[in-house]
Amino acid sequence: MKKVTSAISIIILSLLILNQSLYACTNLLITKGATVDGSTMISYTADSHTLYGELYFWPAADYPAGTMLDLYEWDSGKYLGKIRQVLHTYNVIGNMNEHQVGIGETTYGGRKELIEDLDTTAIMDYGGLIYLTLQRAKTAREAIKIIGEFVDEYGYRSEGESFSISDANEVWILEMIGKGLGHKGAVWVAQRIPDGYICSHANQARITTFPLNDPENCIYSKDVISFAKEKGFYKGKDENFSFSDVYNPLTFGAARFCEARVWSIFNRTTSGMNKYLDYAKGENLKNRMPLWVKPDKKISIKDAMELMRDHFEGTDLDMTKDIGAGPYKCPYRWRPLSWTLEDKKDTNVYFNERAISTQQTGFSFVTQSRSWLPDAIGGINWFGVDDSYSTVYTPMFTSITEVPSNFAVGNGSMMEFSDSSAFWIFNQVSNFAYMRYSDMIPEIRLLQGELEAGYINKIPDIDSKTMELYNQNPAEAITFLTEFSNTGGKMTFDSWKKLYGYLFTKYMDGNIKTKGETVAAPNVKQPGYGTDWYKMIVKATGSKFKALGEP
Repeated sequence: MKKVTSAISIIILSLLILNQSLYACTNLLITKGATVDGSTMISYTADSHTLYGELYFWPAADYPAGTMLDLYEWDSGKYLGKIRQVLHTYNVIGNMNEHQVGIGETTYGGRKELIEDLDTTAIMDYGGLIYLTLQRAKTAREAIKIIGEFVDEYGYRSEGESFSISDANEVWILEMIGKGLGHKGAVWVAQRIPDGYICSHANQARITTFPLNDPENCIYSKDVISFAKEKGFYKGKDENFSFSDVYNPLTFGAARFCEARVWSIFNRTTSGMNKYLDYAKGENLKNRMPLWVKPDKKISIKDAMELMRDHFEGTDLDMTKDIGAGPYKCPYRWRPLSWTLEDKKDTNVYFNERAISTQQTGFSFVTQSRSWLPDAIGGINWFGVDDSYSTVYTPMFTSITEVPSNFAVGNGSMMEFSDSSAFWIFNQVSNFAYMRYSDMIPEIRLLQGELEAGYINKIPDIDSKTMELYNQNPAEAITFLTEFSNTGGKMTFDSWKKLYGYLFTKYMDGNIKTKGETVAAPNVKQPGYGTDWYKMIVKATGSKFKALGEP
């Protein structure tokens, strides 16, 4: 991939996202009335086996009239063409800009006919839509307008996408799919999440029927229904048209691998969701969940972080309970997601669960947009790398002019280890923990909780100090927030690097060591595999390993 500076183009560096994995990414959308403090939030896990986790940064910039912008495909880096640059672009930290607008996504693919007939002449893909829009939009509604204009003018070359779009007052879900070669643009619909409610999406289109005459709460492309009729996808009445059923029909896999993640979030926040368990399992596709639910209690920023940490614990799909979890109850399964026995007598296809927390996450975040503060202070991207269950969400204010070097683009890559990269250090910790998960994860979660609580508890004081500076000199306020965010990033990195050394020393070679009377003579425990696992071994092997006489 050709490498150019972000100040003059939206080139997607070879260090960024490559190929998205099937059944990747989960989003949570939370409205003002559903949060403890009245902020809006969206979350996003960017999941891919080839995704390098880093914090993207596009500084605000001014351009002469007539400037053209080089556009590159987000997944491959292929040069696509040029579009007109605007006179001024906004500061973007990750997936959130200085005006508190945040955008996340999940890919759902969509109808086979439209995927196979993808418009490869178009020059706007989902990555361009996200990051170009963030550089141009002051509100969620403006973002939706810009996205629609982009695909109308430049075409759309990606598969079906669900987008989460938020500002300090509103949260929207937008679902889009290209119209295929020879049909420029895309069809799409966007709905505003009602205040007091939450929504989620995870690689399956979720908007079904929608209001046709309520522009305050629902916006859509003029041909979203007529195009489906033209292609023969739909023959019913307009008012009965279901975007998801027409453009992304449900399958077992869509329910079990995708909608199950949405169900898990809803199940953890809202009473009565167990009635949709058969749907989440893929056993009853007619028992479809609502697009949004009202949580039983309001959600804090810490709650939002925890909702992105999930392996279906406590449910029928609990990944710590089946034999695949091994003796140490590890809730991770190595890919592929589905598999066969390669046995002529058993031709069934088997599968592993697909949870929100997964080993192949490059980065994840929870955005927080706060309407009672100036935009320069109100927007926070709580950012973390690697597995969401063991990451540390660190606050990055979205007006900052520099990002922490340990999280910055260019510090290592997916095939280039860097011991100063947060992505690699977090992977060292998580991958080592997978070996003896039930013992190590409590220690990881303890430090994670301490760091996140420390950052959360500091925010009110940071807000107060920043407001004092902002009222006198906005530039000094931004400098202050830049220093705070960078200090936090370094603290997270340093703490995790120290944690890796501690865990490796303590749990090396399958033993558990603690300090003894001298450094040279630590206390060593050999806890083995546990009674339950030993019973399974005996059951599977009979007398093969039974000692004859004294062992």
